Amino acid sequence: MSVWDDIADDATEAENLKLRAALIRAIRSRVDEIGWSQTAAAQNLGITQPRLSDVYRGKISKFSLDALVEIASKLGIHVRIEVEPDFAVPNGM
Repeated sequence: MSVWDDIADDATEAENLKLRAALIRAIRSRVDEIGWSQTAAAQNLGITQPRLSDVYRGKISKFSLDALVEIASKLGIHVRIEVEPDFAVPNGM
């Protein structure tokens, strides 16, 4: 069980939160690695500085998976999804 499991309403939401959190960490790490200021990073990524600030503050609820994947892609981060069946769920439901 994770912190995401504790705050999410259901397992689906918990998985989504975990994925968005991982993307936010990767984006922050890559921007820091490049050495951009938030202003420069925002300009290069085609987003506003306040939007990038939301990434840095971990405002997960402000971002969809699609939005984070788009930002990550612009930073050269390749996102791979690994699908594992949950055999504990009856009939795969």
